[in-house]
Amino acid sequence: MKSKSKAMSGVKLLLIVFFAVAVLFPLIRMFFSMAGTDIGAILTSDNFNTALLNSLSVTLTSTVISVGLATALAWCIARTGVRLKGVWSFLFVLPMLIPSISHGMGLIVLFGANGVLTNLLGLGGSIYGFWGVVVGSVMYSFPVAFLMVADIFRYEDSTPYEAANVLGISKVRQFTAITLPYLRRPMISVIFAVFTLIITDYGVPLMVGGQFTTLPVMMYQDVIGLLDFGKGSVIGLVLLVPAFIAFVLDLINQDKGNSGFVVRPFTIAKNRLRDGVAYLLCAVVSVCVVLPIVSFALLTFVKKYPIDMSVTMNNIARAMDMNAGQFLINSILIAIGVSVVGVVVAYATSYLTARTHSPQSRVLHLMSVITLAIPGLVLGLSYVLFFKGTMIYGTLAILILVNLMHFFASPYLMMYNTFGKLNGNLEAVGQTLGISRMRIILNVLVPQSKSTIAEMFSYFFVNSMMTISAVSFLSVQATQPVSLMITMFEAQMMLECAAFVSILILTINVLLKGGIALYKRKISKEVVA
Repeated sequence: MKSKSKAMSGVKLLLIVFFAVAVLFPLIRMFFSMAGTDIGAILTSDNFNTALLNSLSVTLTSTVISVGLATALAWCIARTGVRLKGVWSFLFVLPMLIPSISHGMGLIVLFGANGVLTNLLGLGGSIYGFWGVVVGSVMYSFPVAFLMVADIFRYEDSTPYEAANVLGISKVRQFTAITLPYLRRPMISVIFAVFTLIITDYGVPLMVGGQFTTLPVMMYQDVIGLLDFGKGSVIGLVLLVPAFIAFVLDLINQDKGNSGFVVRPFTIAKNRLRDGVAYLLCAVVSVCVVLPIVSFALLTFVKKYPIDMSVTMNNIARAMDMNAGQFLINSILIAIGVSVVGVVVAYATSYLTARTHSPQSRVLHLMSVITLAIPGLVLGLSYVLFFKGTMIYGTLAILILVNLMHFFASPYLMMYNTFGKLNGNLEAVGQTLGISRMRIILNVLVPQSKSTIAEMFSYFFVNSMMTISAVSFLSVQATQPVSLMITMFEAQMMLECAAFVSILILTINVLLKGGIALYKRKISKEVVA
């Protein structure tokens, strides 16, 4: 018994050391790199303060719009009688399957000076600047908010509303007395998640910001363009502050929240006006989601938009000649590596933190979720400074490691929450019957958590395929992922090739998500049988 306890403690200690080396030490190294840098001059400069104000204004505006839109769409799916809810939901999350920089490029293709809709509708004005970044940020972030809010609505109990109807309480009073208190705590998490996602993104503002510079773009330009790691570290520290505050407040909010379960699902009554409005909103948002993808397809197969609209395959050939095929293989290898290693590490870590209780478990849990507060750009820069000169620098291994840490927290929390819902006495019963802990994990817990494992794999894979943040500082020619070709093609004014790469990433991710959906359906049928 003691030997098993020591073994568990040893594994926990090993994982704590792993997270320290993979997260904490690189961040500490980044902080030390600011030595000798005139931090005061950077923080008081006009360029920095302008970029800071731009970031905050864009993020606050985009967060309000994104969360509001996501809430409305989630309500349409959960509380109305619209049909084909699975199709609508799939369309709403499509923007999650392509890099954020592709959303900015899509806006240029549609609303730029020679954009498709600009020429078709005779539109004036410019897509570059504040509102262009806001629109792109909303497109990029609202699918995340939609999934989170839809999950909140899915687990709301209808019993209080039925009691209120019996008592003759008005719908307005039900909303203020029942719905708002229920939504308040989980919506805080949604708001913080979206805020952090937007304020740390550089893909959209890099494409459509123009002279409207944000902090992530400033950091990217200083590190990639000027190799000024000291200034980049200062900006990275500033970007870390709002994300870390959001993380701490969200953690406090979750700790105080009460877990619940569905007593009775909602019965949706017929209401033509309500359903008509829901259909209209779903249709409008779906068109807005599909338009950029259609524009990518259009650009991929024309010679030179808008000069020569003749159909050609030259753009695909040019992209392949510039090693798009090899870079795609790199991306797939990275995504598979992150997914396989990530699922194993996240599963083991969540088991140790959710099913065993000790001070080590609490430390391990904190170190597992703290990566939520670290922007990808900051993590990438810290890796450059910490791992440069080591045997993994410049290899696929460091790209797998940085993506694993960048995306670790969400899959970990998926499995952590799943373990919390499973019978907590399984290990004790197994010990009484002489069944080892490992046999219980493999024969009982893993089969019961197959669906969550599939979602974890999907999350790691999709995000590793499309990320451009952390890997932008760490990749070399031999290890470059295909997503970074979008930035390269855009800089060379080869939007047609960039559009092809976006379609390529989207296709891979859609196929993966489709395969995961079929696998989960098979699992559900086996459970029913």
